[in-house]
Amino acid sequence: MAATTQQLAEVERLISPSIEAMGYQLVQVRQIGGNRQPTLQIMAEPVEDREMTVDDCADLSRAVSAILDVEDPMPGAYLLEVSSPGIDRPLVRLDDFRRFAGYEIRLETERPIAGRKRYRGRLLGVADDHVRIEAEDGTAEAAEIPFAEIAKAKLVLTDELIEATLKRRGG
Repeated sequence: MAATTQQLAEVERLISPSIEAMGYQLVQVRQIGGNRQPTLQIMAEPVEDREMTVDDCADLSRAVSAILDVEDPMPGAYLLEVSSPGIDRPLVRLDDFRRFAGYEIRLETERPIAGRKRYRGRLLGVADDHVRIEAEDGTAEAAEIPFAEIAKAKLVLTDELIEATLKRRGG
């Protein structure tokens, strides 16, 4: 059975304090997969600027699993997956749009804005709670999307993003 938005929000509320106390920031909680055995996916990253390791994921998985076993906020059986957001990460907080300005993103809105729901282009940053995206062809004026209207957004895997990630890793 698919989890409701309220159930996922409850999972987030329950696990956030422990994740933060362990030195991580919760990126996203979502359910993926079919109804047969869905997966509860928890994405987190270290607060300090370093890469997420397999040991980090294992530590977080143990902590989150213990909380979820006691509180039982999700219906039925599910698999728990704890992971890093990856290079082509989702952008979920307004601060993510500030942090990754300059990179290419893909974004969908809840409702059409200026006749469109899907955008792709270079992220220019944030201005007054609006996310600014350069037009794909570079000729039109930048799109300004109210943050509250964003349904989902993520970085696009490009050579530029890979190169910056490797440089940050020291590789």
